[in-house]
Amino acid sequence: MASTSTSRSESESRLTHVGSEVNSTHSHTVKFSPRETFEIEETAAYPTIHPGPKQWRKRLRRAFWLDHPRVRRIWLYIRGPRPKVELPDPTPFLSLTFYAGGKTRSIALEPAWIRLTRWFTNPWLFVVLAVGYIIGFAFFARAQSFLTPADSFIGCTATYWAANDGCGLDGDDCGPFGNASFDFRCPAQCSQVVLQNPRTVGDEQVDFVPLIVGGGDEQGTYRGDTFICAAAVQAGLISDSKGGCATLQLTGNFTNFLPFTANGLSSIGFPTIFPVSFRFLSTTSLHNCSDYRNEALAFNALITALLFLVLRPKPIVLYWCLVCIGFWHVSLFSQPQASPPPLDVAFQQFLPALFVAYAFWRLAFRFTLPAFRKAPIEATVWYLAPYWVGVLTNITTDKIPIDRLVASDITARPGGLTALIIIIVILLVIVINQVRVIRKTGWLPWYLGWYIAGGLVTLVLSQLPGLELRIHHYILAMVLMPGTGFPTRLSAIYQGFLLGMFLNGVAAFGFDSILQTPADLRRDAPLGSDLPSFVTNSTNYNASIPFLNQSIFWNALPDGEAWDGFALLVDDVERYVGTALNYSLSALDPTLIHFFRLAFTSEGSAGDFTKAATLYPNGTWVDPLPGPS
Repeated sequence: MASTSTSRSESESRLTHVGSEVNSTHSHTVKFSPRETFEIEETAAYPTIHPGPKQWRKRLRRAFWLDHPRVRRIWLYIRGPRPKVELPDPTPFLSLTFYAGGKTRSIALEPAWIRLTRWFTNPWLFVVLAVGYIIGFAFFARAQSFLTPADSFIGCTATYWAANDGCGLDGDDCGPFGNASFDFRCPAQCSQVVLQNPRTVGDEQVDFVPLIVGGGDEQGTYRGDTFICAAAVQAGLISDSKGGCATLQLTGNFTNFLPFTANGLSSIGFPTIFPVSFRFLSTTSLHNCSDYRNEALAFNALITALLFLVLRPKPIVLYWCLVCIGFWHVSLFSQPQASPPPLDVAFQQFLPALFVAYAFWRLAFRFTLPAFRKAPIEATVWYLAPYWVGVLTNITTDKIPIDRLVASDITARPGGLTALIIIIVILLVIVINQVRVIRKTGWLPWYLGWYIAGGLVTLVLSQLPGLELRIHHYILAMVLMPGTGFPTRLSAIYQGFLLGMFLNGVAAFGFDSILQTPADLRRDAPLGSDLPSFVTNSTNYNASIPFLNQSIFWNALPDGEAWDGFALLVDDVERYVGTALNYSLSALDPTLIHFFRLAFTSEGSAGDFTKAATLYPNGTWVDPLPGPS
């Protein structure tokens, strides 16, 4: 079998980082000086602590049962070899020499490729092409986001109506309700942006789908709280994969929004009146509306492949190319923080991201990436495939029913707990394998010490009052990256994925805090506040009384609470705020279904609303289900 070099420069060897010296014959004999190293070395069969009296060493041995033969064997196994050793560089799969039937067989694809492309490894060629890439990427980003008026961009969750009482009494805060048009541009992949908490429409609750109400009538009329971009995709005006531009017309009051299904999206119905509705026009005045994220992905993936296969700069240069390309691809194309991308925010996150990336290089990449210098084809496969999977985490993990590592999210979504268990099992298998690799080098106690210290700090943080621990995926990448700094193929795969995942998290969401308040995590979920109750119910509602003379009633404010009034939603619109205990139905249309939801208020702010009570035109009253809406 063809041999590969296992020697390392001083900058690539862990043993020399703490003041050790490697002799000229590259043997594994390592000399340590107490003044130059922070490691705990052992000169006897038992672990010793130096300096210190012998009696303290004996006490420590007794305290940890290290005098017991079995415990001693376990400790020596965990400790690994002494002196510490370096793992050899992996032998390239495509550069093997083996013997079969008395003959020598060779597979030398990697050396052949290196010889074929050696003319392209000139540093000056790399500099010229790098400048060309930056200019080309800038024009690409300009075509993506900066040729359409900035005020025409809307997000995937843009609507004309806020949930519950968000539009104020009679919806006045969300006007105008009609006689207005709007030219807009939507990003790509809006069909994948869904409600993360249940949203009540009439007496129906929807979640984990885009909110689309109506659109099934001949004119394609949607309710005002519909996600505009998802509705435009359903109506066939824009492409989900390319985004696009369209124009809508506000049409004011509309009754009986009909459900329908088209282009992979389904809407729900709403059988009564709502003050805001809109329809799409067949033409728009906007241009340059296509979303080029797929083209940008192909372009950047090709560039990174050329870097690994053809240009082959020094490992540290190659690494920084990956950092910059991934960060700006997320910031400008795949998952910008807003539309158009806010460049000031992107640069604000870029500098600290570079500091963390430097730590990644020092702790992990410099031990693994140079090991594949003689195997560029392998390096391309092991690094780039998982790297782009990590950079596109928003797409590659879209089907996993976990949005955030928060208990409320995991339990609320069907399949969330099962998915979490599967992820933990996979992660556990990976960690066990890496522990096995680390033990072979003798560095396991050092890594265990740091990870145990970090775990204890995290435990303390999780106990701080009024705050909840939130492990963002960029934090997960930072935690796991140090354990991958070994010259193995699996370490290369882990490094590629973790680097991509870190860049995705930071570029798309910034350096969010590891500790957040319950309000930060709640989004638009129920507050968990007290719920009022209706006096009117299915047994005491008198349908024989003319509708114009009917009123509905609810119970008084509870004693000893901070509530000072009530808010009533009628057909999902706030129609009453005050201290009264009844509401007249005289202003409602008796031929339509009506929905009523009630909440306590305190200093003008509403708590949770009840689920909907329903009144049918035939006089049938259906009591609300228990729980908040």
